[in-house]
Amino acid sequence: MDMRKSLVAAVTEAAAITILAGPIAVGAAQPAVEVVALSHSPVQNALKPVRDYLGTLGTRVKVTELNAESPAGEKRISAAGLKGHVPILLLINGSDRFKRADGTAVEFKDFPAKADNPLGLNGSWTVADFEAAVNAALGASK
Repeated sequence: MDMRKSLVAAVTEAAAITILAGPIAVGAAQPAVEVVALSHSPVQNALKPVRDYLGTLGTRVKVTELNAESPAGEKRISAAGLKGHVPILLLINGSDRFKRADGTAVEFKDFPAKADNPLGLNGSWTVADFEAAVNAALGASK
């Protein structure tokens, strides 16, 4: 009989811990990152830190890459509501937008923000912004 009481107490304690800790998502969706970009040198150089970061995540995110000049890449850029010359478009779970902790918003299109990008196609985002957005998506998938 004492063993039965111990078992009931252990199960009750485990249930209480689960309730206090919050729900655990089983089979949560893996974040999806789409890299739609031109295949030439300035773009590929600008994307190196993005790809390096994604490489550290292994299978925690699903990464899809499209050449922006291919029919599929052009279609994806258009589906995102963009027109014209878009050298880089990064989508996290289908969105190119991210709100920083300070409340300002960025779009993951064109080059990362820095002064020496060709043709002045500087975006509003940094690699740190992209990492924060992917990390937020990873946190949401737990």
